[in-house]
Amino acid sequence: MTPKRVVITGVGVTSPIGDTYDEVATSLQEGRHGIRAMPEWDRIGDLRTKLAGVANLELKGRYKRKKVRSMGRVSLLATYASEAAIADAGLDPELVSSGRVGLAYGSTTGSSDAMEEFCGTLFTNYSLKGLSANSYLKMMSHTCAANLALFFGIRGRIIPTCSACTSGAQAIGYAYESVKYGLQEVMIAGGAEEIHFASAATFDLMWATSAGYNDRPDLSPRPFDKERDGLVIGEGAGTVILESYERAVARGATIYGEILGYGTNCDGMHVTAPSAPGMAGAMVLSLKDADLDPAQIDYINAHGTATELGDVAESQATREVFGRAAPISSTKSFTGHTLGACGALEAIFSLAMMERGFLAPTRNLVEVDPRCAELDYIRELRSASPRTIMSNNFAFGGVNTSMILRRLD
Repeated sequence: MTPKRVVITGVGVTSPIGDTYDEVATSLQEGRHGIRAMPEWDRIGDLRTKLAGVANLELKGRYKRKKVRSMGRVSLLATYASEAAIADAGLDPELVSSGRVGLAYGSTTGSSDAMEEFCGTLFTNYSLKGLSANSYLKMMSHTCAANLALFFGIRGRIIPTCSACTSGAQAIGYAYESVKYGLQEVMIAGGAEEIHFASAATFDLMWATSAGYNDRPDLSPRPFDKERDGLVIGEGAGTVILESYERAVARGATIYGEILGYGTNCDGMHVTAPSAPGMAGAMVLSLKDADLDPAQIDYINAHGTATELGDVAESQATREVFGRAAPISSTKSFTGHTLGACGALEAIFSLAMMERGFLAPTRNLVEVDPRCAELDYIRELRSASPRTIMSNNFAFGGVNTSMILRRLD
């Protein structure tokens, strides 16, 4: 069959910089970040970092307990974003549960809060007393996909993605392929993450977190900056609705943009160290899938975590592929690194830039690390009309993703 054009017709989001599409777009334009100090982490011995990007969404009491008793915060964030995206796309509940709609969704892990409760009790008291069977359902790796499927009654294909920082991007990529090749009529796709000190501790043990700005949240993270000192973890969820261009036009749907290409690969080299050739390879794959030349990309939304090795490798990979000082910035400077959610959130941020005619800067980028390759690092809000954007994400295990989005005229 002839591959179909795939477009985005619904968006839902919750993040440190807003809980609606309009809010996040405005925050990016006005320079409003969501990084704050975490004094509640003072009780964790030897934890260096005390910063996080926190979503301020109140979830308690939002849904009936029976519908969400198997959900931790990560699934609740995913539910909020997905409910908003489904409503935004105008999808009828009967269609959603018809089998013609599928779901691809991911997170780095399940709910860390639930894991703390379950493992803390079991491994400290060596007893099941006080434990609930729902604890596992909240903390299992595919908790978002499973709970969303039950919440919305989805009977189509379910694709859980659990690949750390590429979870959200891979979910959208696999959903795109499902629609492109006619495997599903509509796909719900995205990623989510909840804030927890365990995530901070994971990167802290690798000396990859920001600790020098604990008393100055405004000044971190600092992707690509000479004075950066590591990443800041964050939380949130992003969901998009994908369908064919023909279907969207026929029903008069609002189209946010088209997914032109997607590429994913693996370095096959090291479990944590970044690989510039692997990153570049994913970008080349997405350009090939989109049938585009690098010169046709107007802007790159970088993974840009503010880690020393990651920023340098990514900049070198980008320069190798583009062969020029292409415009680039990292929106993680606004939200922190939202891990399993970042690929979905950054795709939504890219849509907002295309629709509203701007390029978001990298906050706190004062002096580019001289080891980073020569690129057009955006340091201040830039008025522009980007039509085609590449959004890149990379993860532990050498997993790389690259997605190309285009604004429809």
